[in-house]
Amino acid sequence: MAHSRNRRWPNTATVWRWHFYAGLFCIPFVLWLAVTGAIYLFRPQVEALIDAPYANLAITGPRASAAEQAAAAVRAVPGSVLHRYQLPDTDREAVQIIVGKGQNETRVYVHPQTLAVLKTVDEDQRLMRVVFRLHGELLAGTLGSYLVELAASWTIVMLLSGLFLWWPRRGGLGGIVYPRLGAGGRRFWRDLHAVTGFWVSAFALFLLVSGLPWAKSWGGYLKAVRGVLEGHPVKQDWTTGSADELRQRAADAGTRAMMGEHAEHHGMAMAHPAVSLVPLDRLIATLGPLRLATPVLVSPPTGPGQPWTAKSDAANRPLRTDLTLDGETGKLLSRKEFAQRRLVDRLVGYGVAIHEGQAFGWLNQLLNLLTALGLILLAVSSVVLWWRRRPEGVLGAPRAGEPRPAALAFFALVISLGLFLPLMGISLLAVLVVERLVLVHLPGVRRWLGLRGARVSA
Repeated sequence: MAHSRNRRWPNTATVWRWHFYAGLFCIPFVLWLAVTGAIYLFRPQVEALIDAPYANLAITGPRASAAEQAAAAVRAVPGSVLHRYQLPDTDREAVQIIVGKGQNETRVYVHPQTLAVLKTVDEDQRLMRVVFRLHGELLAGTLGSYLVELAASWTIVMLLSGLFLWWPRRGGLGGIVYPRLGAGGRRFWRDLHAVTGFWVSAFALFLLVSGLPWAKSWGGYLKAVRGVLEGHPVKQDWTTGSADELRQRAADAGTRAMMGEHAEHHGMAMAHPAVSLVPLDRLIATLGPLRLATPVLVSPPTGPGQPWTAKSDAANRPLRTDLTLDGETGKLLSRKEFAQRRLVDRLVGYGVAIHEGQAFGWLNQLLNLLTALGLILLAVSSVVLWWRRRPEGVLGAPRAGEPRPAALAFFALVISLGLFLPLMGISLLAVLVVERLVLVHLPGVRRWLGLRGARVSA
C-alpha cells in the first residue's frame, strides 16, 4: 500500500522542498505585489481626491464649446493633437482632455467656461499609473513584466503545494481551520501560516491567474494562440506591458499625422494639425442621452475616412461599451456592448474587474484587501518559521529524501503547469539542468542547499 501511495503522489518531503524553494523566490515579490495591489484597489477614491480641487469650479456664464475646450488643451502642449476628450460628470468640474505628441500623452484640465488651463500632467506620471506599473512591471518595462510573471507563476506552485501540505491528516480543526492561539513558539506560527493559507489560497489563485493576460510573456502567448485559432490578428482590450502600449500610441500618432498631411494638402480648415474639432459638440449631444458608464472618452479618427469613436472606459469592465459615430452628422453608426465580445475577452474582462476590485463595489475592494493582507501574513510567517528552524551554516531547505518510484500524478501536474505557464516551465527546466549538471558536483553548495549527492558510476 505504501508503495502504491508513493506512485500516486510524492511524499511530503518532496512537496515541502518545492514549497520551500518556490517561497524563497516568491516572498519578496508577494510582499511587493500585495502592497502595490492593495493601493491600486482604491484608484477611484485616490483619483477623486487628487481631482477634488477641479471638481467644483465657479461657473458664472455660458460654457465654451467642446471644440474650443479641446483646442485650448492642444494649445497648452505645443505640437500635440487630440487623443481623447473625457466627458465631464458634472457641469462644474474641469474638462479633462488627453492630448498626444508622438508617443507621449498629457492630460490637460481645462476650465469649461474661461478655457483656462488649470493643470497639466504627463499621463504616464499620474500617481495611480505609476502604482500600476510598479505592480505590473516594477517600473522596469519588459524585464520587470517578465519577473512579475515568473514570480506569479511560481506563487501558484507555492500555493498549490502549500494546500497539499495543509491537507488534514488527523482529526480536529485546530491548526486547520483556525489557529491555536494558545500554542506557543513554532506551533503558533505554523498554525498562523497554514490557516491563513487555507483561507486566502482560492482567491489568491484567482487574482494570480486573472492578472496573467496583462503580463508580457503570458499575454503575448494568449494573443498568439488566439490569432492562430481565429485565423486573423487579435485586437484585445488590454495591453501586455508598457512596450505594447507605446507601440499602439505610436501607431495612432502616425495615422493622425497622415490625416493632418491629407487635410492640409486639400486645404481643409483645421483647429490643429491633425483633425477638425468641430464635430465634438454634435457627438457629445448624441452621447449624452445614452447614459454610458463613466468615464466616457471621445476620440478623433485614426485614419482618413475613419469614423470618430467613443467608449465607456468604466473600471468595471462588463459595463463598457464601444461606439463609432459620424463626425459630419453626429449619427451613431455602431454600438458594441461587452456581452457581444468573444468569450475569452469577456472572461478576461470579468477577471480584471474583480482583480482591480471594481466588479461589485466596496465588497470587492474589501475581499481583495483581505486577500492582500493574508498574503503578507503568509510571507511574514513563512520567514519566521524558516528562521526558527534553520540550522547554523546552511540554507535550511527540507532534507531531500531517497529516490522514490515515479509519482505520475505529481509529474502530470507539474507538466500541466509548465504548459499553462510557459515562463515557469522554462525556468523549471533551467533550474533542473543547473542542479543536475553543476550544483550537485559542488560539495559545499550541495550541503548548503540540502541536495542529494551526485551518483557516481562504478
